[in-house]
Amino acid sequence: MTIGFWQSVSIIAVTALVTLLTRALPFLFFGGRRETPRVIVYLGRVLPPAIIAVLVVYCFKNMDFTHTPYGLCELVAAGVTAALHLWRRSTVLSIAGGTVCYMLLLRLF
Repeated sequence: MTIGFWQSVSIIAVTALVTLLTRALPFLFFGGRRETPRVIVYLGRVLPPAIIAVLVVYCFKNMDFTHTPYGLCELVAAGVTAALHLWRRSTVLSIAGGTVCYMLLLRLF
């Protein structure tokens, strides 16, 4: 199935509009002099660690402890990621470093 030109243009336009709305709506609802609701402040404090926990579980869900290297690549890469983040507090550096470490370990084992 091929997508026509106008269908492609409409998909891009809808995507751009939805992206713009998701960026602008918080300022429309919570901008100005109104105080941010306590529920939103709570979610802003609680959701980032919860999302990281879900991502960690997702990354480790397919670890195979029955064949070599017994999940060693995943665990070492996670350790490198954590160490880099604690050392530099840079999300980009820790993600990139952990990814490179994992890819190198996969090539070695």
